[in-house]
Amino acid sequence: MSLTSTDTAREPRKPIRLDKVIIAILAIFILLFVLAPQQGLTTLGDVGASLLSTGPFLLISVAIAAYATASGADNLIARVFAGRTAVMIFAAAAFGALSPFCSCGVIPIIAALLSMGVPLAPVMAFWLASPIMDPSMFVMTGAVLGVDFALVKMLSAISIGLFGGFGLLALSRLPLFADPLRDGVGNGGCGASSVRTPKPVAWTFWQESARLEKFRAGAAKNLMFLGKWLVLAFTLESLMITYVPAEWISTIVGGSGMLPIAIATVTGVPAYLNGFAALPLVDGLIAQGMLPGAALSFMVAGGVTCIPAAIAVFALVKRPVFFAYLAFALTGSFTVGVLYQLALALL
Repeated sequence: MSLTSTDTAREPRKPIRLDKVIIAILAIFILLFVLAPQQGLTTLGDVGASLLSTGPFLLISVAIAAYATASGADNLIARVFAGRTAVMIFAAAAFGALSPFCSCGVIPIIAALLSMGVPLAPVMAFWLASPIMDPSMFVMTGAVLGVDFALVKMLSAISIGLFGGFGLLALSRLPLFADPLRDGVGNGGCGASSVRTPKPVAWTFWQESARLEKFRAGAAKNLMFLGKWLVLAFTLESLMITYVPAEWISTIVGGSGMLPIAIATVTGVPAYLNGFAALPLVDGLIAQGMLPGAALSFMVAGGVTCIPAAIAVFALVKRPVFFAYLAFALTGSFTVGVLYQLALALL
C-alpha cells in the first residue's frame, strides 16, 4: 500500500514536556503519603495555609509583571543607558533594582547593550542589581519576610549594582575588559529588541486588544510559574521545619560574628531555587535560628549567582568579565549581610 501525499507531509508529533517542578511536587507528596501519611496531611495543610496567606500578594505581583509586559514598560531601559558613564551607573543600578525583567530577559538585554557599545561598567551595575529585586519580588518579600526586609533587600540591590559598576569603571582601562562579549554572541532574544528600537509605553494598554491579550497570557504564565515554585517552596519549608533540627541550623548559620554570613553567602549559590521560592525557605531558616544578615546574604548571593544565571553569564562574556561578575556579586552580598547584621545589633 502506497503512502499518500498527506501521509508523507504529516509532521511528527511534538513530545510532551513534563514540568520538572510539578513532577517534583507530586513525587514528594506521593512519597509522603506512602511512607508518612500523617506528615503528608500536615504538609498539605501547611502548604494550603501558606498559599492562602500569600495569595493576595501573589496576585498583585503577577499583575505588576503582566502590566509591565503588556504596556511595554521595558522600553524605558533604552533611556537609562544614555549620558555620562558615572550617571549611567547610578541610573542602571536603580533601574535594575526596580525593573520587572525576568531572568530570561536580562541576558539578551545585556548582550544587546554591550554589542551596541554601551560601556561595561553601567551594564554590570544593571546586571548585578536586576536579579536581586523587582516590583513583584518586593511585594512578595514584604508579604513573607516583612516590609523592612524588603526595603533592605532593595537597597542592597542598588548598593551591589553601584559597587560592581564603579568597581568595573576603575578596572575598565585594563585590556582584559576591552572586549567583554564572547566571539559569536549576538544581541537577540526576548527583551533585546526594546533596547535597539525603543517604542512608546502604552500605559492604558487595555485599549488595544492585542496588548490586552498579552496581559492575560503574561498573567497566566506568571501565575503558573510563581504558583508552582511557591508550592514547592512551601512544601520544602514544612518538611524542613519538621525534619531539620533547629540546633543544626543554629550551629551552621545562627551563631554570632561574620562566619555564618560568609557560609550563607557561599551556600546561596548552589542551594538557591529562585527569588520567590527562596522566600518561605528563608523564613523557615530564620525561625530556626538563621541570622537576618545571613538570610540577606543568602538571598542576594543566590539571586545574582545562582547556577542557571551563572551558566548563562559564562556563555555570554569572556572569562575576565565572568570572574569579575562573581567577585563583585559575592563580595557585595557578604558586605550587605554584615552591614545589615551590624545595624540590627545597634538598634
